[in-house]
Amino acid sequence: MPRGSSDKRERQYEHIRESARDRGESPERAKEIAARTVNKERARSGESKQASRTSTQDMSSGKRGGQRSGKGSQGPTYDQLYEEAKRRNIQGRSDMNKSELKRALGGK
Repeated sequence: MPRGSSDKRERQYEHIRESARDRGESPERAKEIAARTVNKERARSGESKQASRTSTQDMSSGKRGGQRSGKGSQGPTYDQLYEEAKRRNIQGRSDMNKSELKRALGGK
C-alpha cells in the first residue's frame, strides 16, 4: 500500500488479498490483485495524484467483478489495449482501432 493510505484502504487491501488467497491465488498474485483494486478505487475517489482514463471512467471494481478481465471471448477492452500501447510508447496509438492496437501489441 502507498505511504499515507487511509485505514479504510488498508482494511480494503487486506480483505481483497485474503479473499484472493481463499480462492487459491498465489501470495504474489493476491497482493497484485489487492493493490490494483485499491489503487483503482483511490483514483476513482480522487485520493491519488495520477489516474488513468480506465480508472476514472470505468465501472467500479466491485461492480465489474471480472466482467471485462481481458480473458473473455473478445479479449482485452479497447481502453486496456490503449493503456498498454501508451505504456509501451507505441506511436500512432491514438489513431488506432481495437484490432490495430492488438496487432501493434503483438496480438492476433
